Amino acid sequence: MNLRSISKLLALLAALAMWPGAYAQGQTQPSPSPAATPASAATSSAPEFRSAFEGYQPYTDEKIISWKEANDVTGRIGGWRAYAKEAQQPAGDSGPAVAKPADPRAGQTKPVQVKP
Repeated sequence: MNLRSISKLLALLAALAMWPGAYAQGQTQPSPSPAATPASAATSSAPEFRSAFEGYQPYTDEKIISWKEANDVTGRIGGWRAYAKEAQQPAGDSGPAVAKPADPRAGQTKPVQVKP
């Protein structure tokens, strides 16, 4: 095949792809089901629209304080331990902190050495 015959073949394939009946000969369009008729469409409820931006709160800058003041606040509330306790609590829960996991070495004792 030479370049001219390849370009003719590609042009023919492009034309066939644009012609709707070229690849679907013998196939019939499905008839509309009784459920899709306009009378039944009036009785069915349309899905409720909910915006993705419902409840959106735009970003607002927080008041910037100096590093010295931020360190003083952290020291007053209990340092990094206060933040660690806060992180362990479930979101939105103001109840007691999450129970600590059991000590894996609880109940173990040092073996007693018997003197000969």
